[in-house]
Parts: sequence; C-alpha cells; structure tokens
Amino acid sequence: MMKQLWINLPVNDLNRSKEFFSNIGIPIMESHSESDQMLGLLIGNPQVQIMLFTDEQFKGFTQNELTDTNESTEVLFSISVETKEELDETIGKVKQAGGFVFGEPTQRNGLYGAGFADLDGHRWNLLVM
Repeated sequence: MMKQLWINLPVNDLNRSKEFFSNIGIPIMESHSESDQMLGLLIGNPQVQIMLFTDEQFKGFTQNELTDTNESTEVLFSISVETKEELDETIGKVKQAGGFVFGEPTQRNGLYGAGFADLDGHRWNLLVM
C-alpha cells in the first residue's frame, strides 16, 4: 500500500530557496535543514512534503535533463489558504522575497486566487477554497 507522497524539485541554490520559502511562510523540515544536498518543506494538513534537491543531485535521481522553467512549465502546485487576506499577504511576501507573481490576486470562476513562481521558476497557485 502506498502511504506517503513526496514531491521532489530541483533548485539552483538550497540556501536561497530556504530563505525564500521561510520568508513566505512555508515551514522548513528541521530534520533536513542543515543538509547541503536537500531541504524539506511542509505544506498543508495533512502535511505534504516537498523536497528540494540541488540540480545535479536531482538529475542524478531522474537520469534526465531538467526543464528550463524560463521556457516552459513543468507543473503547477496549488495550495489552499483560509482567507483572501492570507492570500494577499503571502503574495506580498513572495514579491518581497524575490519571487515572480504571474497572476495577481483576483476573483475568477468563483474562486479567489493568485499565481507566483519561486526563485527557480517553479509555479505555485494559491486559492481560497
């Protein structure tokens, strides 16, 4: 039986990514916080683990080249938040931390949401459900 899901992402600089995700309010897994090879993020309840690996280590796992996130989107991570205010605040933090907001907060199809790219171009979507 499959029990847990880890999402693995390549990043150029673990320390920069740790600072970015900490600054926007995503908890860092303490058990991996001192590694120079990987970094764990915890999102949601129940918690989903997103593991960040250096580009070279990630390529070693996948035996494949990485997607150029400047040219294409590999995946869109959607995260629900409690309120419009929380979403707006998080998007403000993303801007301050150096992320790119590709979709400003707006009401669309009955949902309030926004989209941003992290420092490595991975795309994230925040939604008030």
